[in-house]
Amino acid sequence: MAHLDRFSVFGRMTDCHIHEGDGTRPITEENVRVLYTNRRVQFPDELGSWRREIADEEARKQAAGEPYRWNNARFAVESLVVSRGHISEEPQVTLSLIDADYYDFLTTSLNLGRTLRGGSTLRKQYLEDADPLDAPPWMFCSLGVNVAVETGRDGKMLFSRRSAKVAGPNASRWNSSANEGLAANHDLPASGEISLHRVARRALREELAVQASDRVDLELLGFGLDVRNNQWAVFFRAVLEDLGEEELRARWSRGVEDKWEHDRYEFTPADPESVLTFLRDTPLWAPCAPALFYLSLVRAAVRAADGDPDARLAVEEAERRLTAG
Repeated sequence: MAHLDRFSVFGRMTDCHIHEGDGTRPITEENVRVLYTNRRVQFPDELGSWRREIADEEARKQAAGEPYRWNNARFAVESLVVSRGHISEEPQVTLSLIDADYYDFLTTSLNLGRTLRGGSTLRKQYLEDADPLDAPPWMFCSLGVNVAVETGRDGKMLFSRRSAKVAGPNASRWNSSANEGLAANHDLPASGEISLHRVARRALREELAVQASDRVDLELLGFGLDVRNNQWAVFFRAVLEDLGEEELRARWSRGVEDKWEHDRYEFTPADPESVLTFLRDTPLWAPCAPALFYLSLVRAAVRAADGDPDARLAVEEAERRLTAG
């Protein structure tokens, strides 16, 4: 991890590396190209045996009527290439994906500290002694789309806490307002054209009951890498133009597709002081959530200043005031 800087706020270093984006400008949908190749990720033999252990244990739990983690088709990130347009220098992204599944992801994420036959660990070999960005695709069998949500009706930021029932390292942690992992059955249409923006809208619908007919100002802000759990994160900001806290809570009371994934929601005013105070005073965050909300604050400030990138300094100033106070 010494090869990558990590996002910090209030002098606290997180386990999130911001790979692209500073919040001052979005990455437009037409400047994101997702290349999918129908080729399955391949594990080394030793990790293949770990995967079989996981599959066998989950099958045992299912047969016994115990809570179990079901498998579903996902993607492994083969590469993420960021460049700039030759005239406007707008960010351009090419994301290359191959086939994987949820048990592939668990094989590495649950075993980063497990000792290999040679005496090392995946964490030491690929995350500490080398640049994590150079790790093989089987180390990246998860790509999460994370959305920071602001309500347009009353100007509030939404924070969601993941339920203890959710599998993975972020259970019972505060996280993005909504998030979804790319899944083949949801996000790979017959045309083969995967859209990160469509995944973000799916996250809003399944986790927050924001429907397709709701007006949403949606912007892709960047990409991060959770270096603790070795997961890619996509950062979006969404302003729900016609909805406020009262309307959202009323909808949730009537049912949400994936209501079980969160056990608590909190709203704060969407100004930098209020959001940063919540980040500072609330414990147990998913590694990349603070970076997402910080970039969202920067984007709101820049837009309020008619696109002036220097407006990001207003967020830094709010952080300084809160640190000094």
